[in-house]
Amino acid sequence: MRVDFQSWISAHQVRFEDVLSRLLPHAEVAPQRLHEAMRYVVLDGGKRVRPLLAFAAGELAGTNEARVDVVAAAVELIHAYSLVHDDMPCMDDDVLRRGKPTCHVQYDDATALLVGDSLQALAFQLLAEHRLNDDAARQLEMIRLLAVASGSRGMAGGQAIDLASVGKYLTLPELEFMHIHKTGALIRAAVLLGAHCGSGMQGGSGLGPAQMDKLDHFGKLIGLAFQVVDDVLDCEADTATLGKTAGKDAESDKPTYVSLLGIQGARDMAHRLHREALETLTEFGETAQRLRELADFIVLRKF
Repeated sequence: MRVDFQSWISAHQVRFEDVLSRLLPHAEVAPQRLHEAMRYVVLDGGKRVRPLLAFAAGELAGTNEARVDVVAAAVELIHAYSLVHDDMPCMDDDVLRRGKPTCHVQYDDATALLVGDSLQALAFQLLAEHRLNDDAARQLEMIRLLAVASGSRGMAGGQAIDLASVGKYLTLPELEFMHIHKTGALIRAAVLLGAHCGSGMQGGSGLGPAQMDKLDHFGKLIGLAFQVVDDVLDCEADTATLGKTAGKDAESDKPTYVSLLGIQGARDMAHRLHREALETLTEFGETAQRLRELADFIVLRKF
């Protein structure tokens, strides 16, 4: 019998916490302070949206869950590193993340910098040292995919555009371009990496290029919707609910979907992206049910 969505989320979140704890260096291993800080920023925090997307895409593709564990962990480590660096004084200069002091506040700037560097390196170490696909060429493609999503043509590039846009007016296409990179690239990677674990595997479905393109488009749409909802919540939710400083974007004079479209316009955009994302999954039938439920979860969260 198929478990309900909330039970599915809870089970994966609990189990994935154990996966992360196992894959991260133990705090007792030298250098202890660095390893302690790495565990501090990764464990016991966040909804794990990106790993959940990887697990849902993996179910669609008929994957081995142990393989998806690794790619989900790699994506979450990249995400955690980006949050540590984004919160530093040289960037967003924030003091709260996931309901607790940011890394540079809890430790210091130098440790935070090294934590981000180490988490990024560990992500690629995991992809290199575990068998994720029986086809070695496809596994290399998976490593490349995460590298592009993380670098100057993905998340880091989007952050650079974000920093350069403070106090400026951006058109809607310019704002979308920024967030397709800053937020969307890693969400798209999570979906594709989860699905890639099923290609070429014994018992896996092996999705074709056209199907992977549809999943990529789903990731792009839901990644944009995620950011639009974030912009609305930054205006409407309080700090305790968000787990980070509310109203930070407006205070920093950053261009957002709310500043460009207004709250109702941003809500309408999120719902449009949500509908389009669901439409891309039509051909997958019941195998895409968890992805559909996650799309609902992303767009409708306290919205």
